[in-house]
Amino acid sequence: MKKCTIGGQAVMEGVMMKAPERIAIAVRRSDGQIEVKKQTLTTILNKYPILKLPVLRGIITFAETMVLGVRSLMTSAELYGEDAEEYKPSRFESFLAEKLGREVEEVVVYSAVVLALIFAVGLFILLPALLSGLIRPFIRSHVAVNFIEGLIRLGIFLIYLVLVSRVKDIRRVFEYHGAEHKTIHCYEHDEELTVENARKYSTLHPRCGTAFLLIVMVISIVIYSFMGWQNIFVRVLGRLLLLPLIAGLSYEVTRLAGRSKSRFVRIIMYPGMMLQRLTTREPDDSQLEVAIRAFKEAAGHILEREAEEKVESGADTGLVGCPADA
Repeated sequence: MKKCTIGGQAVMEGVMMKAPERIAIAVRRSDGQIEVKKQTLTTILNKYPILKLPVLRGIITFAETMVLGVRSLMTSAELYGEDAEEYKPSRFESFLAEKLGREVEEVVVYSAVVLALIFAVGLFILLPALLSGLIRPFIRSHVAVNFIEGLIRLGIFLIYLVLVSRVKDIRRVFEYHGAEHKTIHCYEHDEELTVENARKYSTLHPRCGTAFLLIVMVISIVIYSFMGWQNIFVRVLGRLLLLPLIAGLSYEVTRLAGRSKSRFVRIIMYPGMMLQRLTTREPDDSQLEVAIRAFKEAAGHILEREAEEKVESGADTGLVGCPADA
């Protein structure tokens, strides 16, 4: 039976699940209850079909995923408990909201995305470019220096993941990350979504964002290696301009890996799968319960369609009414 592509993200004490038509965020509140928030999923890809072209769809999906991720984290913090501190927008954010005619929450979300991008550019593009500049006087080949810069970038990325994984609060998020993967595996193996069934599956998944980021790093090494050697400003600008293309290509590779059973593809994705050992942890049953609740709230209509089709056809002939993936 053809399965819909369901994705997700670990959030504060919970999981966000994304189905083709809606998303759901389930959070274990401070009082032990599971709080859920659902909303219809909107994407510019449906409004402008031309954006669904390969690579281009990856660029759009990457941008939308960043915004959705930040918004989901903010929502999970609100759902977690009444004792959680309510975020108060700064005067600047309130000023922007007023001048742009937008909701304050929307301005806060996009501000967080911009800050995250600035941090990422500084850590993974500017810093490697500065460090590689120190060895340029000793190596004549710009290809070799650019390649070394890519290795430095990859090293910084790995060190960052190792350090982050040691933070206690982040480990809780990684446990929910593992619960998200187990739940999706359970669905993709056509089993009933129960804690008992989900528990036996792996915390690693080929379509994970961690694997995607590693692919971004590898593809960037290849592409950036053949760029010339200019001053630091031009080099950083050139890398920034190529980032959308790299993100789009990485999306296509990750998408292929999630669908292909080829041994060659599995070999290519193996490093990304192993890297997930840093960003996922074995969840407990209560965390699996939250992930399953989020999945059912986001994709309950899909599960119902599958069940009806099985009854009507008596065989796995494909999923009727599953929205096409981007």
